[in-house]
Amino acid sequence: MQHHHSVDASGVFSGPQGADLRAMLASQENVLATLQVDLSAELRFATGWVVVTSERLLACEPGTNAWRAWPRAPGLELRMHDHGGIGALELHDADARLALWRFTLGQHAQALRLVQRFEQPAGAAESDEATCPQCHTPLPPDTEECPACARAQPPQTSTWVLLRLWRFARPYRKQLAAGFALTLASTAATLVPPYLTIPLMDDILIPFQNGQKIEPGLVLLYLSGLLLSALAAWGLSWARTYILALVSERIGADLRTTTYEHLLRLSLDYFGGKRTGDLMARIGSETDRINVFLSLHALDFVTDVLMILMTAAILFSINPWLALVTLVPLPFIAWMIHTVRDRLRTGFEKIDRVWSEVTNVLADTIPGIRVVKAFAQEKREAQRFRDANQHNLEVNDKLNKTWSLFTPTVSLLTEIGLLVVWAFGIWLVSRNQITVGVLTAFIAYIGRFYSRLDSMSRIVSVTQKAAAGAKRIFDILDHVSNVPDPAQPVQVDKVQGAIAMRGVGFRYGSRAVIKGLDLDIRPGEMIGLVGHSGSGKSTLVNLISRFYDVTDGSIQVDGVDIRRFAVADYRRHIGLVLQEPFLFFGTIAENIAYGKPEATREEIVAAARAAHAHEFILRLPHGYDSLVGERGQGLSGGERQRISIARALLIDPRILILDEATSAVDTETEKEIQKALDNLVKGRTTIAIAHRLSTLRKADRLVVMDRGEVVEVGPHDELMEQQGAYWRLYEAQARRAEEDAQAAGVLLDSSLLHPAHPAGSA
Repeated sequence: MQHHHSVDASGVFSGPQGADLRAMLASQENVLATLQVDLSAELRFATGWVVVTSERLLACEPGTNAWRAWPRAPGLELRMHDHGGIGALELHDADARLALWRFTLGQHAQALRLVQRFEQPAGAAESDEATCPQCHTPLPPDTEECPACARAQPPQTSTWVLLRLWRFARPYRKQLAAGFALTLASTAATLVPPYLTIPLMDDILIPFQNGQKIEPGLVLLYLSGLLLSALAAWGLSWARTYILALVSERIGADLRTTTYEHLLRLSLDYFGGKRTGDLMARIGSETDRINVFLSLHALDFVTDVLMILMTAAILFSINPWLALVTLVPLPFIAWMIHTVRDRLRTGFEKIDRVWSEVTNVLADTIPGIRVVKAFAQEKREAQRFRDANQHNLEVNDKLNKTWSLFTPTVSLLTEIGLLVVWAFGIWLVSRNQITVGVLTAFIAYIGRFYSRLDSMSRIVSVTQKAAAGAKRIFDILDHVSNVPDPAQPVQVDKVQGAIAMRGVGFRYGSRAVIKGLDLDIRPGEMIGLVGHSGSGKSTLVNLISRFYDVTDGSIQVDGVDIRRFAVADYRRHIGLVLQEPFLFFGTIAENIAYGKPEATREEIVAAARAAHAHEFILRLPHGYDSLVGERGQGLSGGERQRISIARALLIDPRILILDEATSAVDTETEKEIQKALDNLVKGRTTIAIAHRLSTLRKADRLVVMDRGEVVEVGPHDELMEQQGAYWRLYEAQARRAEEDAQAAGVLLDSSLLHPAHPAGSA
């Protein structure tokens, strides 16, 4: 039987390491999974391999060609964890750790798959690899989404997407009908003056040249007609523009509001894959571009079409042959518009994407300006902006080459058309088939006809820009929230706080984060969630908060599946205190009352007192009316945290979630926050995640998580006696704290023994 060289193993079978591995494999031994480890024991970049076969675990240490092997036995265990962006894979038996490999988190998916293969019974046949039903590409581990299909180009924007804006225009259909009627009337009024030039030329000016007298009454009549038509065209055009501008502004405002409201209703996973600058650009500049298109260019386009149709009708009524000659350039202009349109559409879509790169740099650096300055990265960020701006310039230059050639070519064709009309018209006058007045009127009409044709050709770029913008807006509006409201929600009047999780599973993108989790939390109980980074603690509290919905199983509050509650009603009973509290620009009082805007000053002060924030607030220049800068600038981390605790206290939630609430502050501030938290947790169902395990001693029970599963549950003392996963976490943290204390002591001693030299000394 040949060796089974899986997709995973393709890389390791090349080079000297691969040759040694091939020599080691037995005839019946199949390679099930491989992991390329890219860090040495000293955390330097070096390549090594860990290979799971049907019989053994094989490893080649980074930077060497030496292979080691361990037979797959019942007592052997592979453990994976990460810390500070570095993954670690440990091989253990019942007594000790046998080996350790380190890797960057880019290898996380490979490592996860390797562990899964290792945990399968030795000698078990490898299951058939899942493939994409569309392109038959092998799917990565723990995913149902094909990366090859996901990378496929989205369909190009069609101009027809603009018709979807009718949904926003429908409420204003009466005003739009009035605007169209006024457009028709104003266009008709502008077509009167050229028609009056026929009798002016034929009945007054040419007879006068031939020696006849001018009739003043007739001249006054024609001139009055010209003046009245000009005034009528002005008045009607003003009324049309005003009405349609008002309507387009309202359509634009409705579009912005609807998009923003829909955005707020979307679940957190949508925002996880989007840049702030891009979303700001869509709601801001894209809706503005659509608004300009509707208020100016769409109106001009309708006017142009009406003008061309009405002019063509008048021209054919005067002289059909001359009218036919007038239309000669039309097919060429139509062909050019069709050819250029596709290039413009794709070009403007690319410009939109590139412009969002520019706004993304601003959205990154302005809120993070303190970090930029702290690390002296002003030049780097300026270069980032310059590069994005340069890219924007290059894309625009490329499009402008097409556009700059298109517009003058249309103008040239219209000039040639005018020349042909002059030539044919003079020939008809010479044969007495038309009068000079008719030719003059024709030239006047054709001037308007071709100017409108030129204007219509220019609207191609504006239409494509608006279509690209509308597509980006409808991309948001078409996105359905992964956390939908039920059709008939269960009313949530009062919550007791009993939480039951049954077979809870959750996939985040392509990764299975939580698997088959069962847990019961009693009303008023305090639960501490502990585990390595990436074990699923934050994901679990996100599921309880219903920021995401479970993919398997259910979460019940007071015996009711939380998916049966209206999202907003349910979340009113949940208080959330995050590791990094977010404060809005506004006063201290407004930030505390964010969850309950109608709260009285007495309620706000009471919440601040309970959160141990009242004293420092009174020390601020304007007390509770002191302005907080964006994201809480001007306040310390502990002060921001206590304001967020006051914010949670004010809404008096029955379920409280503390996500690393004290990890980012010093010990003294932690004591203050801990006092505030003690007030906050009284009588509430509390789920707390804490970086320092010592802060969870007051918890009724501790839930230890590992790789998305609950591995231990119980009080602190009981779990310490078991000497299991929690005991190992606690001991590791205690050792680290002791090492940190010793290191701090050594530093202190060295500073006392070797004080810094005074300035100027040798």
